Amino acid sequence: MDETARILFANEAFYAAFAAADMTAMEAMWARELPVSVIHPGAGLVTGRREVLDSWAAILKGVASFDITFRQPVARSWGETATVLCYEKVGAHSLIATNIFGREGSDWLMLHHQSGPSPIWPDPDVTARDPVH
Repeated sequence: MDETARILFANEAFYAAFAAADMTAMEAMWARELPVSVIHPGAGLVTGRREVLDSWAAILKGVASFDITFRQPVARSWGETATVLCYEKVGAHSLIATNIFGREGSDWLMLHHQSGPSPIWPDPDVTARDPVH
């Protein structure tokens, strides 16, 4: 599996953990050695692994699953860091997200997640175009 595929796989695993409201899987997605942060829609900045995981625990608590999907992921990497830009849909809410990953050992783990409102929800048959090659 090439690096882009590994990064996209990590991104997909993040959304699978979120959709399943699986806190154990969510914890496994976040870096342990590198600094982490999150900005949930409509909320402020959360920094530090324990604080970030506590914020996810509050969101996932008591929920069996989330109606969340993502589309048109665009992955970019440079050295030990990667980003995935994509659209999210949580229930009826269309969002756009930036997910930043760092390599710890052979794994790509989440360093930062931020999403906010998007005026569009892209057609599933349209592939994202990456203007930078």
